[in-house]
Amino acid sequence: MKVHTMSLMRNLSRLSLTAALSLAAAGSALAHAHLKSATPADKAEVAAAPAALELHFSEGVDLKFSGASLTGPDQKAVATGDPAHAGNDEASLSVPITAKLAPGKYTVQWHVLSKDGHKVKGSYSFDVKP
Repeated sequence: MKVHTMSLMRNLSRLSLTAALSLAAAGSALAHAHLKSATPADKAEVAAAPAALELHFSEGVDLKFSGASLTGPDQKAVATGDPAHAGNDEASLSVPITAKLAPGKYTVQWHVLSKDGHKVKGSYSFDVKP
């Protein structure tokens, strides 16, 4: 009986260690910057073409290594300006749109280097209505 109890305790200890390591890994994965909101929003239908893309992340992003590009309905790149933080919000990315947007579907592709040093990227689309 004593051997069985020691074996059970060892297995519980291993299980506890595995659970703790899994939680730590999950916590660090969640620490990366993720897109919380955007203007225009994903799948939005806007009546007026936006003057800028406004992206808001879960943590600060490094402007030197972050940005966004815009592709138009014809699959061609749309001219944009240099990214900046909106106000003093280091968790935001504001990208001016320097070209006039015609009606159609646009795709935003963004990439950021979060303040924790991790690179994250993604994309979404919106429609400009006629």
